[in-house]
Amino acid sequence: MKKLIALSLILLLSFFAFANGSQEESGDDSYLIGVSKLMSHAALDAVEEGMQDYLATTGLNIRYDFQNANGDISTSATIAQLFRDEGVDVALGIATPTAQALANIFTDVPVVFAAVTDPVDAGLVETLEGSENTNVCGVSDLSPVEAQIKLLMDVTGAKVIGNIYASGEANGVALRNMAKEAVEKLGGTFVDAAITNSSEVMMAAQSIIDRVDAIYIATDNAVISALSAVDQVCSQAGKPLFSADPSGVAGLDCLIAWGFDYYAIGEATGKAIEQILTGTPSGSIGTVMLTDPADFELWFNLDTAEQLGIEIPQEYLDMAAVIIQNGETIVK
Repeated sequence: MKKLIALSLILLLSFFAFANGSQEESGDDSYLIGVSKLMSHAALDAVEEGMQDYLATTGLNIRYDFQNANGDISTSATIAQLFRDEGVDVALGIATPTAQALANIFTDVPVVFAAVTDPVDAGLVETLEGSENTNVCGVSDLSPVEAQIKLLMDVTGAKVIGNIYASGEANGVALRNMAKEAVEKLGGTFVDAAITNSSEVMMAAQSIIDRVDAIYIATDNAVISALSAVDQVCSQAGKPLFSADPSGVAGLDCLIAWGFDYYAIGEATGKAIEQILTGTPSGSIGTVMLTDPADFELWFNLDTAEQLGIEIPQEYLDMAAVIIQNGETIVK
């Protein structure tokens, strides 16, 4: 009996030694990154993928906790608490509300934001240049809104531009204001409709479609996630649709898409995280703005243009990265 008890104690001690050794092995040389994504749609998913793919090339031993707030701001706060309890080494917020939730919780752990239009207006940082007084840095997806709207108006001849935006998201409100300013500066009339969640997008599009010449959709997450609903309304009404997010227009009748390659934003995010994990203070990184033309994509749907009776000037077609014609997607 004594031998059995002794053997049991040895086995028990061996188990705990193995368990502790495994934890130390996974913890000593690895980093835990908590990833909080506002919702799943093509652009934000591409950010997540680009970030992972880049960090996989660095040789760093990284573990992830991926969380999806499914468009709910209160869930973003719950995820931030979870990451604090887990003791993450870096907290990544993909989109403005999730980044804000993380910044509200963490003051001494690096917080990285991605796909945030205006981090200063969102209260994430005081300046775009960075500061030693903050633990927050990241990558902005501020689009060239005025240039996008000018392209839409030039190609279609539209004078009254419609826009749908999320009134409860700082990113959406900022983009709506930029769009309104751009349209009016270019001599057009701006018509908007506010939503509180993605389920309201189709109704919002229907409420303005008869009063506009075309609809411009910015990189507003709640609206972009339901872009197909706007596309359906525009298609039925015979009105052009412009999307500032090319990643979500495949298979749609959207006439023009011009904006960031969100995979590239993910790669830039991965680079910022690498800097942090190799010793660079997060506050000194500041806000990364992508300016390389290769990080942008211009799409034209010539099948839609034909249905609408619109001719795309050759000079614009020469600039396009992707053209849809006769049902085929041609990547240049």
